[in-house]
Amino acid sequence: MKLILLIMIGFSLLNAEFIKNGNIVSDSVSGLQWQDDSGGSKMKWEDAVSQCESLTLGEYSNWRLPNVNELKSIVDRSKYAPAIVNGFENTGLDYWSSTTYEPRKGYAWIVDFWAGHVGNNNKGNDDYVRCVRDGE
Repeated sequence: MKLILLIMIGFSLLNAEFIKNGNIVSDSVSGLQWQDDSGGSKMKWEDAVSQCESLTLGEYSNWRLPNVNELKSIVDRSKYAPAIVNGFENTGLDYWSSTTYEPRKGYAWIVDFWAGHVGNNNKGNDDYVRCVRDGE
């Protein structure tokens, strides 16, 4: 089952087109729209959640912090420094996800866009933020 899911995700990425329009990158397969207005500043997890929920970008105000699977969907592990799909111009290192790391509730999953790895970090530490919204 996991192999089939990985193949489907890989196939979707091969067919996905990421189009940048201003400071927003749209994924043609998932319909998600991503913030790409700067490398951003680093902040604690709670502040990252709040920042996305209060963001207005491109006349949209329904932004949120992405879950770990959404963040992984824009990783391109065939690239390095940054390991992110084409279409994004502004990328830092580690980005928060909204997904809590279950073994340790004070931690959340992060995605490293320098090498494309997934890990976790203490929610009290600082990492980058990239907000997402469900497209129309």
